[in-house]
Formats: sequence, structure tokens, C-alpha cells
Amino acid sequence: MGAVRSFFVVMRKKSKFVTRAAMIAALYVALTYLQNILLPNSASMAIQFRASEALCVLAFFTPSAIYGLGIGCLLFNLSYAGALPLDMVVGTGASVLAAWSMYMTRNVTVKGYPILGMLMPAFFNAVLVGWELTVYIGGGFWLNAAYVAIGEAAVLLTLGTALYYTLCNHKLHRIL
Repeated sequence: MGAVRSFFVVMRKKSKFVTRAAMIAALYVALTYLQNILLPNSASMAIQFRASEALCVLAFFTPSAIYGLGIGCLLFNLSYAGALPLDMVVGTGASVLAAWSMYMTRNVTVKGYPILGMLMPAFFNAVLVGWELTVYIGGGFWLNAAYVAIGEAAVLLTLGTALYYTLCNHKLHRIL
């Protein structure tokens, strides 16, 4: 009887993990499309303020966010006509690396604020997406990397920080 019970406990945990990842992916895609409808091209240019990137803070609270953000980024890049050919690999890879590193640095804080983790999306996207932009549109790697880093850092340090403190202050991170 104990084996059957533990089987169902494991299956329930896996189901929750997959459900969370799917919800995060769907929310990422929906928010990115909504932003592109309301503010055309603001989520897909060299200097972008992709509001859905604020969801990266969910990686501080659950590893399922790593998969959800990666799948969400992949689905958006696959379905968006304006995506560059390598976006599916490079952009998705940057999102996964950023979310994974945020999860790994979740306990590294300054006065309770995970500043190192908050900057991970800016770093990985600057390097990877900055390189991709250089390949496709030129302009020099360092300039493209700086543009991408500025946009990512701006999102995470504003919207991401607001989401982080909202989740923490209202104890909402416990449901993740």
C-alpha cells in the first residue's frame, strides 16, 4: 500500500510541475503578443522592453519556471513572423540560461534583494541575442549587446522587482 501511495505522491508532484511550467509558458506568450499588439515592435527590436521578461523572477521560487520561460520564449519566437531565424535557438537558450542561473542564485541577496539573479537575463541575453543581432543586422557586437542588456535590465529592475516584492510581501510565492 505504501508503494501505491508514494507513486501517487510522485505523480501529483510531477503534474504540478508540468502545470506550472505550462501556465508560465502560456502567460509569457500571451503577454508578449499583447505588448506587440498594444505597442508594435516594442517586444522585438534591438532595444526592447519585453514586459513578459519580468516573469523571469518566478525562477527564484520554482524550477518549473525555467522550463516555462524557455517554452514560452520558444513558442513566441516560432509563431511571431518578425522573429529572426536563430531566435528559436539563441533567444530560447538565453531565456533558459537566465532562468536557470536565477534559480541557482536565488539565495544570493543584498538586504533580501536578489540583485545578482535579477541581472542574469541582461547578461545572457546581451551576449547571445547581441551576437544574433550582430549576425543579422550588423552594428557591432558591443553596441547590440549593450542595447539588449539595457532593455533586459530595465524590465527586471522595474517590473521584475515589483513582481518579486508583490509575490514575497503577499506570500504568493508559497503557491509556486
